[in-house]
Amino acid sequence: VSARQLYGGTHDLLTNILPRYGIQSTMVDVDDFDEIDRALEGAKLLYCETIGNPRITVADLPQLAQLAKHHRVPLVVDNTFASPILCRPIELGADISLHSATKFLGGHHDLIAGIVCGAPSLLEPIAEVARELGPVLSPFNAWLTLRGLATLQLRVERSCANALQIAQLLESHPRIDAVYYPGLPSDTSHALASALLGGRGGGTLGFDVAGGRDAAAAFQDRLLLVKRAASLGGTRSLIVHAASITHTQLTAEELEAAGIASGFCRMSVGVEDAEDLIADLTQALAA
Repeated sequence: VSARQLYGGTHDLLTNILPRYGIQSTMVDVDDFDEIDRALEGAKLLYCETIGNPRITVADLPQLAQLAKHHRVPLVVDNTFASPILCRPIELGADISLHSATKFLGGHHDLIAGIVCGAPSLLEPIAEVARELGPVLSPFNAWLTLRGLATLQLRVERSCANALQIAQLLESHPRIDAVYYPGLPSDTSHALASALLGGRGGGTLGFDVAGGRDAAAAFQDRLLLVKRAASLGGTRSLIVHAASITHTQLTAEELEAAGIASGFCRMSVGVEDAEDLIADLTQALAA
């Protein structure tokens, strides 16, 4: 059983690739606890993201952990968007926490790595598969990740502060239909962010550009400082049109179910000067 609010590649893995090996997945909205409870009957695992990609929806990890425990299944949480600075899922009841270390942990847009954290008894089967199939981190990428960890807290705090200022600007901009950022009091995830993320909204936000896909593309073309790229969590601010880049695996119906509008953009906010980022976004929206 998986939350519907997922990275496109993960969605594809669960819905298209794993079924080839006899593993079926049921997608449920991350906050529909009654449906999750029903879906977990006979299931083997519950999966979610701390902050859902790309709509920036915060998961109620203690509530999900309680449901998983009731059904005696492990709760696996992708904590990439939050990083250990904002959230530590295992301390909230999760059994396994994983990260794309390419993002905040590495933090400099120069490595590819993944990390899985949990009890040794749970990790041994994962290590066995890694030994056989080869997704083992290279020594150099491990060193780059350790280098990134040295500045992780500083970068995450700066990214969160910048993201909040940008979200506040966009929330009142006439060319933006909606802003999705848990740091805003108006956001549906604000209460959970206050409780689980230390009151911070993270370094990634989403917003709907008025006018749909074409207007979003034109807006991104006019950006000068913010770069169009699909990664996140690094020193540079990056932006993508989710339906065209990170969630191309989803059908139109699946995009709608996940709340991804045609003009939706996901922005990963870096550590640049906030005023410079705001000036760039403002000029791109004004044209």
